[in-house]
Amino acid sequence: MIPFKDIEIADRATIQRYTLQSPRRNCDLSFANLCSWRFMYGTQFAELDGYLLLKFHAEGQLVYMMPIGNGDLRAVLHALIDDAHREGAPFCLLGICSDMCSEVEAFMPGQFQFTADRDYADYIYLRSDLATLAGKRFQPKRNHVNKFKRIYTNYTYTPITPDSISECLQLEQEWCLANKCDEQEGTGNERRAMIYALEHFDELGLTGGILHVNDQIAAFTFGMPINQETFGIHVEKADTRIEGAYAMINYEFANHIPEQYIYLNREEDLGIEGLRKAKLSYQPTAILEKYIACLKSEPVEAIKW
Repeated sequence: MIPFKDIEIADRATIQRYTLQSPRRNCDLSFANLCSWRFMYGTQFAELDGYLLLKFHAEGQLVYMMPIGNGDLRAVLHALIDDAHREGAPFCLLGICSDMCSEVEAFMPGQFQFTADRDYADYIYLRSDLATLAGKRFQPKRNHVNKFKRIYTNYTYTPITPDSISECLQLEQEWCLANKCDEQEGTGNERRAMIYALEHFDELGLTGGILHVNDQIAAFTFGMPINQETFGIHVEKADTRIEGAYAMINYEFANHIPEQYIYLNREEDLGIEGLRKAKLSYQPTAILEKYIACLKSEPVEAIKW
């Protein structure tokens, strides 16, 4: 039996020992995301034969992440299949990136059905693109940033510190009221995860920035490394009454992330038309499709991440 346990903040070092050394860039592997969303997914983890294993419940259905590590993957997959069967559930893997489909297929040929969901694909950007906004394709974004600088000559950008968490929480509350987020499906869960992350900022290992205009908070953002070359941006909120605040916090944060991180993962668009348009407008270097892989021999309901 695999010794799964509920994920806790104290498990950060154990989990990141695997994720930070992995080539996988998907946002689901950020420790902050794993921990902040555990209330919704019942997230558990285990270590087995050189692999980190992650176990969830999505839409009421038991699912696993693709094992992370090195060793006998075939044996570990069979152990996960046995674990699912002990729980009386079909076996499905989430977060299978395109290049991983062939890996699964090589170990268990013809046994899995792979299904992609565009709404849950991650947007991957070059950090240097978002930090410089160089070239013709970024001209509209440069215009937004330059206009912001002209209008708000006394703006400041500073890192999020324990003293500024309350400001971020206040802006999040005001943003929610202005955008009627309580009337939108799923925003209650997003708020709960965000508030948890802010209240446990340092413990989760998060890094963030705040934009002030006239000494009032105008925007904030935060995230953390996913692996050694990819930084995940998990949250970005701005006062929409301040023109260009989103463009400016995006630009400033990209300039303050260490150059070690070649890529920025700005997560999914969830099929929201406006969000998809905004993410595409920043010219991603890749759209990271993620597949669900389920054993063909076992009927499953449609899973939404």
